[in-house]
Amino acid sequence: MKLSVIVPAHNPEPGRLARTLAGLRRQTLPANTWETLLIDNASTVPLAAEMWLGQGPENLTVVRENRLGLTAARLRGFAAASGDLFILVDDDNVLAPDYLAAAAARFAVDPLLGAAGGRSAPEFAAEPPGWTREFDGLLAVRDLGAEPRWASWQDPAPREYPACAPIGAGMVLRRHAAETYARAVERDPRRLAFDRTGTRLVSGGDNDLVLTVLEAGLAVAYFPELALTHLIPPGRTRPRYLGALNRAIARSWVGVLALHGIVIWPAVGRRSVPLRQARAWVRARAWTSPAAWVRWQGRCGTFEGQADLADGAETAAGRA
Repeated sequence: MKLSVIVPAHNPEPGRLARTLAGLRRQTLPANTWETLLIDNASTVPLAAEMWLGQGPENLTVVRENRLGLTAARLRGFAAASGDLFILVDDDNVLAPDYLAAAAARFAVDPLLGAAGGRSAPEFAAEPPGWTREFDGLLAVRDLGAEPRWASWQDPAPREYPACAPIGAGMVLRRHAAETYARAVERDPRRLAFDRTGTRLVSGGDNDLVLTVLEAGLAVAYFPELALTHLIPPGRTRPRYLGALNRAIARSWVGVLALHGIVIWPAVGRRSVPLRQARAWVRARAWTSPAAWVRWQGRCGTFEGQADLADGAETAAGRA
């Protein structure tokens, strides 16, 4: 199987991107069996492969995507890729040396496997306060243990988002799954707004992708041998950033689940949101600690997502 590694980057921090590319250079899989596509997503200073001569993988190609946004960059990568498998790598991920070989081995024996991921361990530039570790999931940090896990929607059980679903960092996608997702976004361009665009912290694109894979009748999985290191700068563990991130993720989560027919929260009127957020402030005792405040921000995002549902219903009714 040929692999295509897709690395979206918008104004990347040079040091972290250099480490990402160096990690790809160290892969044990022969370089002629895979390619690296660095997707320059509207960076202010255009990226060029020559910037990483001798540091990054020899099979590196830079592809420009002027439409800003992580989903747009990924779709550009899907269109340019020649592989049977796509590996999504953020510009602050360092893959273990055997990552690509392990991914190829897993997908070669399971034709119904559509997407998979593994462990993501943090490397903090500065050790954060202990309370922040509650929010590791917001920072794409996770470890589900030493045993593989699978999930699919083939059985008659109620459809829900599986705990073993891959995160975007290091996600491995079968080409068919990626192309199915690309066609879904083409039919409904609003899905482009589910993920990072410039400074917006919404992060629902990974969830949208996973649910699309499950709807296509394919399985998703967690494999512990797929291991990477996530490079995390100090700013991402500060309360203000974590609060804004939790709020944006919660808001997009409501919209993604609703889009796929997994409705957990009812729609609410936009005017009711400030009162709901004020009540949640008291119930969460948001003033008592940074962690409580970050949790409250998540509740605020959920309410905003519920109001988005009401706005969407009103728009649909107006068109009807």
